[in-house]
Amino acid sequence: MSLHYLPPVKPSAIALGTAFNHGIELAVLSPLFGQTYQRAKAANTKEEFVRSREASSAAVAVGTSLVGSALQAYGVGALINATGTLSYKGAAYLGALIFAATSAPTYLAQLFTEKRPIDTVAVGATSKILETVGLSLFLTWWGTRTNPFD
Repeated sequence: MSLHYLPPVKPSAIALGTAFNHGIELAVLSPLFGQTYQRAKAANTKEEFVRSREASSAAVAVGTSLVGSALQAYGVGALINATGTLSYKGAAYLGALIFAATSAPTYLAQLFTEKRPIDTVAVGATSKILETVGLSLFLTWWGTRTNPFD
């Protein structure tokens, strides 16, 4: 496979997009870290806590969130470049399309099929809207093109 098929995205846009998305993910995962922090305070020694299951699950959650945020930042930046999106309105539409294609079916199923509480579903949907629409707006503001004169 040749890398020429992958559109170039400005590295600073990937880094800032990763931080943007990772911040949103950490806000959603904060209850997990709160419980982990309480267990760390209750542990007798630092070594005991490091070997615990809570510490390893928190480390895995942070690692996968970071990698996923970086891949999503690159993907959204590549879509912005490939579609030639220059306006905030276009970026909002692009983010809404990404949300509709990737996350909306899940939330509709949770509401109507699984009958989950609307407030629980709304928290997840809000974070995903920020991760898609918010990220595309943020990356459009920052700029994603490696050479803007192309």
